[in-house]
Amino acid sequence: MKRLIGPVVLFLLGTAAANAQTDRWQQRVKYKMDIAMDVKAHRFTGKQQLAYTNNSPDTLFRVFYHLYWNAFQPGSMMDQRSQELGRKIVGKDAQGNNRHDWDARVTDRISKLTPDEIGYQKVLSLKMDGRQQAWKTEGTILVVQLDKPILPHSTVTFDMEFEAQVPVQIRRSGRNNKEGVDYSMAQWYPKMCEYDYEGWHPTPYIAREFYGVWGDYDVKISIDRKYVLAGTGYLQNPNSIGYGYETPGTKVTRPSGNTLTWHFIAPNVHDFVWAADPEYKHISKKVDNFTAHFFYLENETTRETWPKLAEMIPTAYAYIKKHYGEYAWDQYSFIQGGDGGMEYPMATLILGNGKIDGLYGVAIHEWMHSWYQGMLATNESLYPWMDEGFTTFAEDNTIGETIDSLKGKWHHEGSYNNYFMLVRRGFEEPISMHSDHYNTNIGYSISSYSKGAVFLEQLGYVIGAANRDAGLHRYYRDWRFKHPNAKDFVRVMEKESGLQLDWYLQYMMNTTRHINYALDSVYESNGKTIVVIRNAGDFPMPVDLMVEMKNGRKELHYIPLTLMFGIKPAEDESVQRIVHDGWKWTQPSYRVELDHPLSQLQSVEIDPSQRLADIDRSNNKAVSR
Repeated sequence: MKRLIGPVVLFLLGTAAANAQTDRWQQRVKYKMDIAMDVKAHRFTGKQQLAYTNNSPDTLFRVFYHLYWNAFQPGSMMDQRSQELGRKIVGKDAQGNNRHDWDARVTDRISKLTPDEIGYQKVLSLKMDGRQQAWKTEGTILVVQLDKPILPHSTVTFDMEFEAQVPVQIRRSGRNNKEGVDYSMAQWYPKMCEYDYEGWHPTPYIAREFYGVWGDYDVKISIDRKYVLAGTGYLQNPNSIGYGYETPGTKVTRPSGNTLTWHFIAPNVHDFVWAADPEYKHISKKVDNFTAHFFYLENETTRETWPKLAEMIPTAYAYIKKHYGEYAWDQYSFIQGGDGGMEYPMATLILGNGKIDGLYGVAIHEWMHSWYQGMLATNESLYPWMDEGFTTFAEDNTIGETIDSLKGKWHHEGSYNNYFMLVRRGFEEPISMHSDHYNTNIGYSISSYSKGAVFLEQLGYVIGAANRDAGLHRYYRDWRFKHPNAKDFVRVMEKESGLQLDWYLQYMMNTTRHINYALDSVYESNGKTIVVIRNAGDFPMPVDLMVEMKNGRKELHYIPLTLMFGIKPAEDESVQRIVHDGWKWTQPSYRVELDHPLSQLQSVEIDPSQRLADIDRSNNKAVSR
């Protein structure tokens, strides 16, 4: 699919994305929303027209909407869960005090919100094709029992009136955040839940991630005229708005009155975010096939860091485009306004007052979500490691290869160390766990971000980094705008490498088994050196065994796993590689015979690349004395 170039091709591209894969249909939405913002009361009223196309083979008797802001009320599920996890002790801090498992942004703050600080979204009226519908609100989910079912391959129109109060910013959304931004408007509207081949996904908003229906957004926001807005989509009336959006050289002519109406259109996205502050500084930069926008509150720090960030983005994109594919839309906005960083289609909300290294790091991480959350968009609730982990992998590579001081280093050591720490502390759970249902915040975070990145880097060890990298391009091409799952991803890698990988997905995703290979013994017999390798863990893997001679020559002895039904290609042509018979996973040890006497050997080492996530490397190397 060619990149999206604007509303003219909006419908055709959306239809192509929905129907490109015959065995993975996509529902389709088309939102028109008009909201009127009262900045004094921190409330707004809204009208929403939603054309919903049921591309599934199923008849739908009810639909569900997300009402995310209802989470920011005392006694909500998010409040209860945060307090429950916060009572758990997961280690010690630097002072030796117990470290509790709080989400530091939330802690017990929701329980203390007053009526004028809470968030809410209230549906006032809901019609389907002109007929009033019956609904009930269950926390952050609106359940709508339809008076007539939605038939397969048909379209209905929902008309809704609603009102909302913007919560004090606690997590992602809200007003008056700690950096002084007035409004971070994420999850701000009643949003249709996703219905896919697995059924409905009416996931209550507890803390974690999101999943949405592909569609087109036409949004008008009326707000006090002093505010500058940033967010998803293309501004349709830039020359009557100004604030840096206007066509260069054009005189801005704003309408009279106390408010301005900002009109945005966003094609083929699954969400819409915006932020607003009267003090936003707006700069933009043309980057290859799109325009990057930057919105920040100017102070002594940001006056230097944000323009520098803008200058760094083209180099970053050149690397990203080459390794992960082209960005699909005509614009992207980096917005100071989050509670750390959070990704949305065509935009991100990030903290903005830090040093340039931190600002660049969070900007690249959230922007890389445009690939794994924005374009590929797995169900983040069910597969957070495919979003956060793959994004972390790509972020670390991008930063590592665009910062001179990091070039040539291994970029994933931090992810491996985090994973090993989680194993030692005993908080690991299978990464197949639904993101909201992890027993600890630390377990979720490291499993999703770090173990997800380890999954990809270690996959390069299994099938060869070149196959893995080519597979990531193929994954991007084959699955853009189609919500792939874990099996879809692994099938791409199997096709690219010609190797069987079902075992790898099973062990990595559905278990907490650990890799631990050890040099059991190294001895000489009949003028040859015998190396016995033992599988001391419960996770089978292929093994690279590096043998270094005292004269400096090296040999790589490769032992494939029979479950792969093949071998990975040689990765370093400068080192002789000797391929051995496969290691059966039922076999506890493996004997390697070297055509050299022990006296000629300097060392033998299991996996010198350290991409094998071996939880105990102390027994992986033997050195001649």
